[in-house]
Amino acid sequence: MIVYWQLWSDMWRLGLDAQYVVALRLAKISRGGAEAGAECRRMVSEKIAAAAAGHVAATAAVASGKGLDRAAARALAPVKRTVRANRRRLSRTN
Repeated sequence: MIVYWQLWSDMWRLGLDAQYVVALRLAKISRGGAEAGAECRRMVSEKIAAAAAGHVAATAAVASGKGLDRAAARALAPVKRTVRANRRRLSRTN
């Protein structure tokens, strides 16, 4: 059983990272050009892929009887990886 405090902490950190990524993306998009268009396309495709991966992971956890806390943690994992990767990538380029 995952401690709910850890899940809450992960969500809080994800929220902070996501806000930072949004700010970095807005700065990049506001500059315009080909990079802005590419960033917009990347943003949409990454969200779809992370949501799909999270859905599959959560469904597998529930189907195998892992419980809702484990399903929530597994659903969150691909989203956390994507957001953190974007934070690192965008921090280097801005």
